[in-house]
Amino acid sequence: MRSVVMRASSARLVICTGLTLASAMSLSGCLFGGGKDDVDPLALAAQTEPADKLYNQGLANLDGGRLGEATKKFEAIDRQYPYSEWARKALVMRAFAAYRNGDYDTAVASSKRYLATYPGTSEAAYAQYIMGLSYFRQIPDVTRDQRDTARAVGAMQEVVDRYPESEYAEDARSKIRVARDQLAGKEMQVGRYYLERREYLAAINRFKTVVDQYPQTRHVEEALSRLTEAYYAMGLTQEAQASASVLGQNFPDSQWYKDSYALLQSKGLEPRAATGDSWFTKATRAITGAG
Repeated sequence: MRSVVMRASSARLVICTGLTLASAMSLSGCLFGGGKDDVDPLALAAQTEPADKLYNQGLANLDGGRLGEATKKFEAIDRQYPYSEWARKALVMRAFAAYRNGDYDTAVASSKRYLATYPGTSEAAYAQYIMGLSYFRQIPDVTRDQRDTARAVGAMQEVVDRYPESEYAEDARSKIRVARDQLAGKEMQVGRYYLERREYLAAINRFKTVVDQYPQTRHVEEALSRLTEAYYAMGLTQEAQASASVLGQNFPDSQWYKDSYALLQSKGLEPRAATGDSWFTKATRAITGAG
């Protein structure tokens, strides 16, 4: 569209208001120009397509993999038919199109907007699920920051808690398990770092976090074995024996238990269960799901 040079002596403002369309959409705005450069608001309005047609075009573009074109159609509905039923449907589909396109920030933002505007609708569970998927797809390896992993857990937990009967709840639970395993893996990675540098207290705190917060993950066996190793290195033999005992009670055939047992045996020690309501007895209950 060619530019129009506005001169102070000839520029004028044309204000267009009160235009009602047969499609029930009102158009108001300000058009700048003069003479042959004036934009006819009636002609502009006539170019507007019905909301249902725009929505179906968006779906067709989605099916055809034309994600950018699909997004444009859904955005057009939002602009031209705000707060309509079609705008509501288009918003959640815009979130899905952004997710499919790898634009996770837009997918999250659209999902959040949908949930804030239409929290009680039938598509709310889907919007929450798309948010969780967007975070889940950004989970990095354990050597990097796990902020998106934690966000994925939180978003998917909302699906499970708020929409337990939805078709997305089962997959949300599955992805929570994967993400929690990743969070435990990050704690293990940091704990090993401290253990290798003989910063035993820092290492112990990390390994205990795995047992406390992620007792159902695959990392708990190694965490208990590393606790045995760290306590043993500090000369805290009772804690080392108790850690090995929890490991042996829950994973008697584990190689981690065999390694921990051999370590204790090197000084003539045996695994020995802690007495009373200690951290070790609580850990056993957490691992078995009894506490």
